[in-house]
Amino acid sequence: MIYYTDDIIAAQATPVGMGGISIIRISGKGSIDLVDSIFISKSGVKIAQKPTYTMTYGNIVYNNAVIDEVIVSVMRAPNSYTCEDVVEINCHGGIAAVKKIMDIVVLSGARVADAGEFTKRAFLNGRIDITQAEAVIDIINSKTERTVKNALKQLSGGLSDKVKNIRNILIDIVAATDAAIDYPDDEIEEQNYSQIEFNLNKALKDVEELINTAEMGKMLQYGVNVVILGKPNVGKSSLLNLLLKEERAIVTDIPGTTRDTVEEFINIAGIPIKIMDTAGIRDTKDTVEKIGVDKAIKTANDADIILFLIDTSKPLDNDDLKLIDFVNDKKVIVILNKIDLECKANLSLFCNFNTVSMSIKENKGIDSLLNAIENIIIDSSLESDDSVMVSNIRHKNLLLSSKNAIEKALYTTKTHMPEDFVAIDIKEAISFLGDITGESLKDDIINRIFEKFCVGK
Repeated sequence: MIYYTDDIIAAQATPVGMGGISIIRISGKGSIDLVDSIFISKSGVKIAQKPTYTMTYGNIVYNNAVIDEVIVSVMRAPNSYTCEDVVEINCHGGIAAVKKIMDIVVLSGARVADAGEFTKRAFLNGRIDITQAEAVIDIINSKTERTVKNALKQLSGGLSDKVKNIRNILIDIVAATDAAIDYPDDEIEEQNYSQIEFNLNKALKDVEELINTAEMGKMLQYGVNVVILGKPNVGKSSLLNLLLKEERAIVTDIPGTTRDTVEEFINIAGIPIKIMDTAGIRDTKDTVEKIGVDKAIKTANDADIILFLIDTSKPLDNDDLKLIDFVNDKKVIVILNKIDLECKANLSLFCNFNTVSMSIKENKGIDSLLNAIENIIIDSSLESDDSVMVSNIRHKNLLLSSKNAIEKALYTTKTHMPEDFVAIDIKEAISFLGDITGESLKDDIINRIFEKFCVGK
């Protein structure tokens, strides 16, 4: 059933600012007539007479004055983004022109759309579910082609289909147990408990497979935090500049030059990587430098990967040994820098670490480092074209909750507890899965999701 609202909404769908073209999007019953009241085509034909998916050239006119030369496209319900009548005015991208046309559209009967309201109407009208709506946000916020690819899979219903399949398995079980409750004279036989257990295990396996993609999905969507760590003057800032291919960080021979973290994004194998250069770690009495050192340690503790630099041209000292102990239980790549010089460091201390030999000064070993980073973050089992990765924290938490409910249902089944106990736990799992796709989501949560959108989408 199509859900029609009583009003017309409008917003600029392109970024605010100077540009060649801007698009004003209008949606709702009556939007075509509204635009016809302010638009005069060069052919004199009203857009109400035009077929859907057509574009018409003409002028926006108000109080007998031409406001702008535009092209108007029309998409009729239900075959539009919102499943309502949608009109888009393609006007010149000047700030004044866009504002004037928006003002005229509002004066003619529309209101300014709320953030995400166009996509919210698409959801309310059944064109997409909540996971697909959230994929729209992910596409907008994507930093790499790979991130876009995963979001497009979700937008096409990849995650929704998997969640619905699991939910259907559980609904079938509940249907059988409810039948047993409705007809108490027919007790559940041993074979039925076995079948319920089999189906619950299948659902649990499918849920766990989705949960297992969440770490990789999080990396795809939000990036991987990689921290460059080491003593002063081991080449940290030079490494940052080498990775960025620009002079981003100040490089000097004076120890302690970097006092604060420096952050930039790079792209490795389609994964957004946030590289952070930190203050050199050493014992210091300098108050400002100590603040930088403390911040570097905290940043490293929160990192996904640590690039630990060692100057191999010098013997290891107490500061090096403290850092070795610090990174011992973390995901770390030890970079043995300055291989162009005579090695004076005891490299046997790094035999249990993932190491890369480099001469940052001479640009040697950078490919080996990039490959080492890629090997840590890429899970080859998730590389198939049909794989769907959970990249949304909300989805992951709901999957974990449904997993817990299914495990409780398995326990009640294995112990042959009454069928209504089994049904309670399964219904709880069904509810959590329904929250992922929006089938059982409360209005306040729905509103909160769409508030994250930009206006015009």
